Amino acid sequence: MWRSLLYVPADRADQFVPKAEATAVDAIIVDLEDGVAPTAKAAARARVATVIRSIDRPVIVRVNSGDALDSDIEAIALANPSAVMLPKATALSLDDAERSLARHRLPVPVIALVESARGLLDLEAMARHRRVSRFALGEADLRADLGLGTHADHALWPLRTSVVVASAAHGLEPPIGPVSTDWRDLDDLRRTSTLLRNAGFGGRSAIHPDQVSTINDAFRPSADDVKVAERIVAIFDAALADGKGVAIDDSGRMIDEAVVRSARHVLS
Repeated sequence: MWRSLLYVPADRADQFVPKAEATAVDAIIVDLEDGVAPTAKAAARARVATVIRSIDRPVIVRVNSGDALDSDIEAIALANPSAVMLPKATALSLDDAERSLARHRLPVPVIALVESARGLLDLEAMARHRRVSRFALGEADLRADLGLGTHADHALWPLRTSVVVASAAHGLEPPIGPVSTDWRDLDDLRRTSTLLRNAGFGGRSAIHPDQVSTINDAFRPSADDVKVAERIVAIFDAALADGKGVAIDDSGRMIDEAVVRSARHVLS
């Protein structure tokens, strides 16, 4: 499961890909959408397959929605990326993406980027879609679409939770958290990434290489977390071997299958 995903604009890949590959990022998002100016999109599309093939780790391509979708997918089809990220995803745009992927015989999963009120309302339908492996959350566009002010984090938490719930209910990978646009404030990035991890997110996108290490650390269980989880599993397995369905840990707390599920998630 990818913890960190770093955006690289497709039209400036020569400049940014080496910097991305110098980090421990889990996956690179080659961006054909907002990271590329309208006047540069045709040139970016013409060389995006070469860019994908040059990268030494998993590659996701963020395509354009709407009229440019099919052209983008045609351009990347033979390069076989690890996944396609569909911006401003809705149930209808996913159907468009499905038709284009099938037409160009590109058998890859789709990461549905939720960035609108319509996307939030379509979470259930999108989570059932056969192509969707994971959700990602794009909060800059979402804030604009909902008319949220600068200090509206309290309004976003229920929406974040709805994405986590839809993912869990349909067996998708935990969602990808939104970018932090202030790439210099690594303390806040660590704080908010830890909040997202504890809220059920499995990773986070980055816009700058300097953010990658902090995101990886925030979404990696600490040594103490691993030690506690291993002890919980060991105690429970011993209880099962003794014919018991529950156990008591070293602090006197009850351990049952639900507690062990959380511990195994840490160890995974």
